[in-house]
Amino acid sequence: MNTAGHSKARAPRGLELTPFRGLRYDPDRVGSLAAVTSPPYDVVVRPDGLHHLQSADPHNIVRLILPEAATSEARNAQAAETLRRWRSEGVLTADPEPGLYVYEQRDDDGMVQRGIIGLLRVSDPGERLVLPHEDVMPHIVADRADLMRATSANLEPLLLTYRGDGAATVTSELIERTAGQRPLLATTTEDGFHHRLWSVTDPAGLTAVREELAGHQALIADGHHRWATYRRLRTEHTSPGPWDHGLVLLVDTARYPLRVRAIHRLLHGLPVADAVAALDGRFRVRRLDVPLSAAMDALAEAAPVGNAFLLAGDGAFHLVDRPDPALLARTVPADRPRAWRTLDATVLHATLLDHVWRIPDSPAHIAYIHDTAATVEKAERDGGTAVLMHPVHEDVVRDLARQGVTMPRKSTSFGPKPASGLVLRALDL
Repeated sequence: MNTAGHSKARAPRGLELTPFRGLRYDPDRVGSLAAVTSPPYDVVVRPDGLHHLQSADPHNIVRLILPEAATSEARNAQAAETLRRWRSEGVLTADPEPGLYVYEQRDDDGMVQRGIIGLLRVSDPGERLVLPHEDVMPHIVADRADLMRATSANLEPLLLTYRGDGAATVTSELIERTAGQRPLLATTTEDGFHHRLWSVTDPAGLTAVREELAGHQALIADGHHRWATYRRLRTEHTSPGPWDHGLVLLVDTARYPLRVRAIHRLLHGLPVADAVAALDGRFRVRRLDVPLSAAMDALAEAAPVGNAFLLAGDGAFHLVDRPDPALLARTVPADRPRAWRTLDATVLHATLLDHVWRIPDSPAHIAYIHDTAATVEKAERDGGTAVLMHPVHEDVVRDLARQGVTMPRKSTSFGPKPASGLVLRALDL
């Protein structure tokens, strides 16, 4: 998003991206680079969970980002010790000189996303440089902060976007030129994405990118909790210092549009029959005895008309739409823009969860899951209710963020997300 109209005198500091010495796996010390990578920590929710990734390679990054132990203190201590050991054994090694990293993700359908990984100055909300679009959950921020303190590392980059004007720029030209060279690493992960990474250390190129990015603001596409963690940790440490910056991937979505997917909900302890019964007279409910793909198609057809959800967990699907307007008027806060009031996530939380089902938004009652099939499977296995969502358009997200209006937590899933484990940042480097 361009910040034209704000003079340098009024806004002397914009986005500040700094080179760093990346910490990367030595390919000779691991089975394969693909086997040590992972999705971001909050996406590792498949039914076989961590164990699938842990068994892929003893050095998989999940042992750092999601360590397993009896207590949070033990988990964080374990992650810190594992990181220390891997560095001392040469499993993870630091690049010889600081650089920015050009990162490419590509799939077999022709999708290509390229951006730059670097250390971004952690700015205050009042600077309007890094715009959130979702609220955060304090317990997750506290958990991530404990892990970062223990390891003194940024273990995976946030995904931030900015809007260029679509024309060739210094940054885009550097990215394209770099992508024609031999990469530092190339691997294909089990989700079918091809990943390549390059280091840019040329002083002139680094300076040009830094100067150009200073004229933009960024939208947090993925990583709200980690950005809030960066801000918390910066306030705890003396400045200037390494905690003033955090690891990010910046993508110009004018050139590389992101995909926006929904994040689904799993309601623990609420059987589908009870969830449906409570909707009588408040929403229209239609039972669909069809496969998941057909049910999601029905949800997509209903979504443009108004609020719509898909409930699952009892072996069938239940399309929920056409809410009672009077119910919405009573339950949805009226002090926000219409675009916010009509969001599915707003209606889900303000009307269904708070008023109809009376379910607290806490980990004991609600799980947030990115994978559609996994959400349904967990609901059927546990006797809960899966609430499947339709994605929000990126323009709606960006417009609300520009107005300073945050969406309900976990409203969107931007992607593709950067793979964790390709480049890390240790604060002592």
